[in-house]
Amino acid sequence: MTSPTTARRRVIGLVAGDPAGVGPELLAHALAHPPGKIDFRVIGDPAPRHPGRPDRRGSEMAIAALEEAASLALSGAIDAIVTGPVSKKGLHEAGFAFPGQTEFFAARAQVHNFAMLLTGGPLTVALVTAHVPLKEVAGSLSTEEIVRVGGLLSDHLLRRGITAPRIAVAGLNPHAGEQGDLGTEEEEIISPALSPLAAANPKSFFAGPFSPDTIFWRAAEGEFDGVLCMYHDQGLIPLKLIAFHEGVNVTLGLPFVRTSPDHGTAYELAGSGRVRPDSFLSAVNLAAQLVTGTTR
Repeated sequence: MTSPTTARRRVIGLVAGDPAGVGPELLAHALAHPPGKIDFRVIGDPAPRHPGRPDRRGSEMAIAALEEAASLALSGAIDAIVTGPVSKKGLHEAGFAFPGQTEFFAARAQVHNFAMLLTGGPLTVALVTAHVPLKEVAGSLSTEEIVRVGGLLSDHLLRRGITAPRIAVAGLNPHAGEQGDLGTEEEEIISPALSPLAAANPKSFFAGPFSPDTIFWRAAEGEFDGVLCMYHDQGLIPLKLIAFHEGVNVTLGLPFVRTSPDHGTAYELAGSGRVRPDSFLSAVNLAAQLVTGTTR
């Protein structure tokens, strides 16, 4: 048995993201503030490239770094990946075949049971649908998907040391459908997920569906540990309103930890020296907590 004194130090791989954005500066801040019991491995070229002026070569470099990071994580050479911000449009123009980094890592890990989670301040939200146009959200929802993502959210909260997670399930429509007057998804799709969620996750408490215009305030006040959201902006708008500078994006369901800051490339700030590293440092610290088993 490995003794505590000889246990391997955990390694977090740091990826700068688009070299024309603020990622290289964020990575430099992280290297200057390493968490305890953690080693860093810089993946790809961390140097800025044409700050504020993205180009195809920079996007190709970002893709190559993501490929290397995935390979290292899957081989066990690193325990976690923290990725800097990228331009999805830039990546797609350079041949990136995925909606975002979340889907990329899931594909490389050959994982189908994955989801996007955001956490910051008093809010933690998981998304049943993520990179889907708003007009397609209702048609993309299913009871099975709500149960699947709710289980991943429960697992994440337990992993963070919450012994009996309280999870609110958000409705889709205004007033959570007003008993069918403002939409039927709550009655036909969302409510039927509550019993199987409870059965599959006996350590967690699920309730809802709640009106989306009140549930995030209730969660931020401490009534719930997490909110299961039906679509991307339903969860990200309140999260960013409350914790814009400390929000962290987590990919659930991977065989390794992957986090990222919850903001974009901020080309207008690249090279200015005015970038705030809070969100990237929060992503590093959360990755460190998850791989070392420490709780929040």
